[in-house]
Amino acid sequence: MADISPFKGLETSASDAASAPPAHALSLVQPSTKKKRKPVKVFRLLRSVFRSFPIITPAACKFPALPRGRLPDTRTSAAGSRITGTLFGYRKGRVSFSIQENSGIVPSLVVELAMVTNVLQKEMSLGLVRIALECEKQIQREKIKLLEEPLWTMYSNGKKIGYGVKRDATEEDLHVMEVLKAVPMGAGVLPGRSEAEGPEGEMAYIRAHFEHIVGSKDSETLYMLSPDKNNGPELSIFFVRV
Repeated sequence: MADISPFKGLETSASDAASAPPAHALSLVQPSTKKKRKPVKVFRLLRSVFRSFPIITPAACKFPALPRGRLPDTRTSAAGSRITGTLFGYRKGRVSFSIQENSGIVPSLVVELAMVTNVLQKEMSLGLVRIALECEKQIQREKIKLLEEPLWTMYSNGKKIGYGVKRDATEEDLHVMEVLKAVPMGAGVLPGRSEAEGPEGEMAYIRAHFEHIVGSKDSETLYMLSPDKNNGPELSIFFVRV
């Protein structure tokens, strides 16, 4: 993903990130168990609510709606918190998305998406990308938190493309997070199976800050924050339980 134009100037090579540490040299710490409460400012609260509404475009330039026409419930929306999100994967393999409180923390969530890395790279280079991960409510799993659901139906810009699967962070996932620990945001490649498979065996990544907004117990949204606050890929990820 190093050639994604919105990130030009922020690309990070494998040598910039760091030399690959041995598997046992992980220094990531466990995520906190308690959520920090911050004062809610009225302006930020209103901005969070309005940002959760869909973008309205003229009929001649319709943008694909969210799956099944459903929108996140924003009636209980609170001010968003900032987290670190990383999209990574081999160029011809499926993309994984990890969420961390910050770059030095073990991922609290890893979802394997139903999208090939090369395809996501192309989609993001074209402009706005909306990914919706939808699951069904089930009485026997009422107490499961939204981001702990194991399986998601995945939509990209309104089109169903397959399923997203939540999984525990693997040794390779943790290794990638360790190598990128000093990279707050940017895009680039890390050495992977390139010796055996050539350039296609490199691990491509995009790391950015996301604003995490909880609309309700059945709706959470992540908005990618542009590195320069003006230009950059626009990516939104919706988690919805219907």
